[in-house]
Amino acid sequence: MNQTDAKCFTKDFTLQEPISEEGIEKALDILRSGKIHRYNVDKDEKGEAVLLEEEFAQYMGSKYCLSCASCGSAMYLALKSIGVQPGDKVLCNAYTLAPVPGAIENSGASIELVDIVDDYTIDLDDLKRKAAADDVKWLLLSHMRGHITDMDQIVKICTENHVELIEDCAHTMGASWDGKKSGTFGKAACFSTQTYKHVNSGEGGLLVTDDPELMAKAIIYSGSYMLYERHTARPPLEVFESIKKLTPNYSCRMDNLRAAILRPQLKNLDEQCRRWNKRYRLIEQALVKMKGISIPSRHPKESYVGSSIQFSLPGQNEETIIRFLDLCLSRGVELKWFGNSEPVGFTSAYTSWQYLGKLPDLKNTKRILKTMCDMRIPLTFSEEDCLTITEIIEECLQEVLS
Repeated sequence: MNQTDAKCFTKDFTLQEPISEEGIEKALDILRSGKIHRYNVDKDEKGEAVLLEEEFAQYMGSKYCLSCASCGSAMYLALKSIGVQPGDKVLCNAYTLAPVPGAIENSGASIELVDIVDDYTIDLDDLKRKAAADDVKWLLLSHMRGHITDMDQIVKICTENHVELIEDCAHTMGASWDGKKSGTFGKAACFSTQTYKHVNSGEGGLLVTDDPELMAKAIIYSGSYMLYERHTARPPLEVFESIKKLTPNYSCRMDNLRAAILRPQLKNLDEQCRRWNKRYRLIEQALVKMKGISIPSRHPKESYVGSSIQFSLPGQNEETIIRFLDLCLSRGVELKWFGNSEPVGFTSAYTSWQYLGKLPDLKNTKRILKTMCDMRIPLTFSEEDCLTITEIIEECLQEVLS
């Protein structure tokens, strides 16, 4: 095809839907009052952060919730609060984003990366082997890009090996496994409210748990000072008594302004997830028919949220993949690539995390990421846009493979 005659896509892959009028009005009320800090409220007044915690705990069916500055800080607080000590070994799947190992590194723990398999989820056999080690107590499982592994097997492996599970649900808010919400399988779970996630406050995170001591520690760690009684999605006050003078303040709080923006979005979350999945399936149905593209099938127990899509170009070398990516980009379709030798933007492979020290040679992870492409599906794209994108991908792929 003559490049000058080729159809191009002109919408921005990073543009999200606007904040609702309800959220904007509430945010303006807070700005006019000046009461942005979560504890700067009138006596007996529930601030927006408190209300968000109550509502998200109810949505999740969890006892307790804490709103945090980011999902990374929520993971850090979860690790500290669950009892991870410097030098402890924490298992983590090798396909994830940098804030996940970053939270483990921040806790002072040692990171043991676990291989992945062709559906982009954690390798359960490798996990089983590594979880059996005497010095392993913890697993921080990342549901990376919304791909949920067999959670029945995860729980079984953790239980049999006395390993505590923390879930990173940055990409699975609103998703479930066999009817049970993602984020309710372990001791704690962490969610993201960063711009490109399922609810958007720019930055932010949510930590949920049913464990009273874990939540009490997390609240104090987050920077509650001695104002923890102002939290309502918390354990009884007596739980705080034995730890309040032994737990430092890391200042990882969310403020009322971000919480106000999030609360209307939470009310609409399930409908937004439905809209994402409709777009995802349109793209998936088109890509799966294309010669040269491989998309793993989803497990029937997995109810995912398709806010992004991943596919592989099996058998293709680096030169071909780079040419394909550049050709797509020249026509307005922005794809990420986890096989790049250098980290780019938000995308990095585990081989870039050199602060971990000697990196393991995870042959499956390297092989899988070498040909994996990744694409956001913002809700600012119409269903027609999704079809246009797949047409461009197919034409670019045919050009580089011909």
